[in-house]
Amino acid sequence: MLNQFARTELLLGEEGLKALAAKRVAVFGIGGVGGYTVEALARSGVGAIDIIDNDKISLTNINRQIYATHKTLGRYKVDVAAERIAEINPDCKVTAHRTFYLPDAQDGFDFSEYDYIVDAIDTVTGKLSIIENAQKCGTPVISCMGAGNKLDPTAFKVADIYETSVCPLAKVMRRELKKRGVKRLKVVYSKEEPVICSAEDTDGDLPRCCVPGSVAFVPSVAGLIVAGEVIKDLIGGGKGGNE
Repeated sequence: MLNQFARTELLLGEEGLKALAAKRVAVFGIGGVGGYTVEALARSGVGAIDIIDNDKISLTNINRQIYATHKTLGRYKVDVAAERIAEINPDCKVTAHRTFYLPDAQDGFDFSEYDYIVDAIDTVTGKLSIIENAQKCGTPVISCMGAGNKLDPTAFKVADIYETSVCPLAKVMRRELKKRGVKRLKVVYSKEEPVICSAEDTDGDLPRCCVPGSVAFVPSVAGLIVAGEVIKDLIGGGKGGNE
C-alpha cells in the first residue's frame, strides 16, 4: 500500500521504518543546522521529536533557516517547527521546549528518555552539558561544530572529536571534553578555514567580526549530514560517538 514513506522504505526496509517510528530524538537548537536536522528526521518517519530552542525568528534568519520566512517573523522557532512537522508527519509526536539551554536548565530534561540526542547549539557550556548528560545516561549523541563563516559545503566531515582539525570550536571542545574525561564523541565539522569577514557595521550596532557570516548552503548541509548519521545509527543499533 502506497504511503508517504514508500520511497524511504525502498532503502531502509519495512523494519527500518518501524524502528524509526518507535524512536524519540531530542534536537537542541533548531537554527541553521538544527532546523534542517529536524526537517529530515520528520520526513524520515521518526516517531517523536523534542525541539529545544528559545529564539524567535528574526529578519537575519531568513537567509539560511528553514523555518524563517517573512510570514513567521517574530514567532518562536519551536512553535513554527511544531506546526511544520505536523504538516509533514501528523503521526510524529512533537514536544516543544521554549528553552535556551545552558547547564542550569539541565534538570528540566531527562536525557534517558531519548533514543538519540542532537547538539546543534552554539554555546560551549551548553554543548558540554548536553554531551556529559547524554554520556551519563548512555544515550547516543552527535554534536555539530562551527558552521559560521564558511562557504564550502563539501568540506564537512563526520569524525570523532579527537580526530578533528582546523575548526576553532572543535579545538575548544577537544580541550574541555578531555578535561571532563569524555573519550569519544561523534561530530560533524568543517575542514574549511573560517572566512575573515569585513569589519564594517552590520546594522549600526555590531561589527561584522562579532557576528558570524552565514549562507543558505552551508548550515543546511551540516544539518542534513547530522540527520543522516542519526537515522543510520537508529536503524543500525549504533551508539553514536559516545560509547
